[in-house]
Amino acid sequence: MEQSKAYYCGVDVGASTTKAALLDGNKTILAHAVHRSGVDFAGAARQTFDETVHAAGVLPESVVRVVATGLGRYNVEFAHATRTEITCQERACFHFFPEAITVIDIGGQDNKIIRLNEHGQRVHFRMNRKCAAGTGAFLEEIAGRVDIPLSELDGLAHRATGEVSLGSYCTVFTQTEILAKIRMGARMEDIIKGVFRSVLNRILEMDRLDGEIVATGGVVAHNPIIVEMLEAHLGRCVKVPPLPQITGAVGASLIALEERSTG
Repeated sequence: MEQSKAYYCGVDVGASTTKAALLDGNKTILAHAVHRSGVDFAGAARQTFDETVHAAGVLPESVVRVVATGLGRYNVEFAHATRTEITCQERACFHFFPEAITVIDIGGQDNKIIRLNEHGQRVHFRMNRKCAAGTGAFLEEIAGRVDIPLSELDGLAHRATGEVSLGSYCTVFTQTEILAKIRMGARMEDIIKGVFRSVLNRILEMDRLDGEIVATGGVVAHNPIIVEMLEAHLGRCVKVPPLPQITGAVGASLIALEERSTG
């Protein structure tokens, strides 16, 4: 098969969402899709893959290699290979920013800080999996507790004129603290700004942030304010790749292409 007629797919089955990205031989992203993972990882992977291929207008049999990543990568029955989410995040971020970088990935269930050298090699890595605080799950819990759609949190925080400080680390205690702030008359906009500050503080506590910073993950994709707040804290620009929610899937598809090309 000619390189121009071959396609490569990455499927990232995360705890919250499943993502897929389809590349051609020139490393161009032709299509992508995102779905809730639910409890049927295999079904979510198939649905996301099928939608991506359909959106690109290509035949499924022209996808010559599929690499799966994420928590549910071993449930992707049609994958040719699997790679860890760390490896795939590294590959995608270095593809977009080929220099020494520190990657902050804010996911649905965990956060990662990955430091790469100028050759794209990992020199340091930290992950937070102890608690939902600071992750997308934390934002979902807070949104549900205050009865505000998750998609509206970013807009509310942008309208804040102040910021309510939240001291609790635990998601449950934070919800109780927020209710107390509401009873005291705090504006919801200022409370939500404080919620995002809490997310940012959990990231900053994980590790030092050196050099060029790249932010990825669903929280970054849907809440630009977290990047704005991080930039204000650091006093410098934070880089965000195209489609930051699907960088893991993009990295997996890049690996699929490179392995096919050298295989």
